[in-house]
Amino acid sequence: MKSIDKKALTLKTLNKSNIWDVQENDVFRMLESAEKDADIKDNIRHYIDIIKGAFEVEEIKVDRPEVVKKYEARGFKVGMIRMPESPEMKVGIKKRPIMRVTDLTYENIRHISAEKLLEVIDRNFGGGWDSLSQSIQDIIQSGFDISTTTLPKDRLHKAGGMYEKKVADGFAVLEIPKGAWIEAIFAKLKPESEKPRLKFEQDEAGGFGSDEDEDEDLPEVDDKFDDDDDDTFDEDKLTEESYRTTIEENPEDLDLTAESVADDEDEY
Repeated sequence: MKSIDKKALTLKTLNKSNIWDVQENDVFRMLESAEKDADIKDNIRHYIDIIKGAFEVEEIKVDRPEVVKKYEARGFKVGMIRMPESPEMKVGIKKRPIMRVTDLTYENIRHISAEKLLEVIDRNFGGGWDSLSQSIQDIIQSGFDISTTTLPKDRLHKAGGMYEKKVADGFAVLEIPKGAWIEAIFAKLKPESEKPRLKFEQDEAGGFGSDEDEDEDLPEVDDKFDDDDDDTFDEDKLTEESYRTTIEENPEDLDLTAESVADDEDEY
């Protein structure tokens, strides 16, 4: 994530993105220093709206120690602020948590780590990448390179395979069990200079954030709608990534015996 000098931020330089880089004490500091700036005082409600994009802000109307302690127990930082034409008031400020995929936005997606992102995805009922709505996928891909693969348990960690290569390249990984198979989701924060890929650019690239692993990284959502598959079968391309991934039946019911595999190969 991009490192910033929080002390260099002022209300005038805040926006809906960099507000996620600051903490509660920084907000109180900026609001306090703004009291001496007439331009800010005239537009204070605009800056409060920006702050509310990343923080919960609650006025403490009953200023008693026991009430303040309750706010602090909920994670609020309590302090005084002054609004135009209003007396000084006590408020509680708390950073909005990013706990669910619905908490992800284009403004905050680059302000979390890959590990945090995968933790949030894992909370989404364990459904994997394709359980996410297209809008959530678009938000995630605006800040992260994403690759997925689904393999039998005993093949996922094969030496020299996709898993090992992605981890070596700096990707964080989430493993989601699916019966006898495992879906692996790889995530890596995009460089700051890299522009978010448009959907048609993803399709042309053959995947979501893939480079040399274009075919193996292609999420199953693309496989389902690919009506122009080449019918030519090439045994040299039957790698571990060829296990990918559109499974409509229960993986535990699949017949993976050597005889069954041999029968399938005879069909070619």
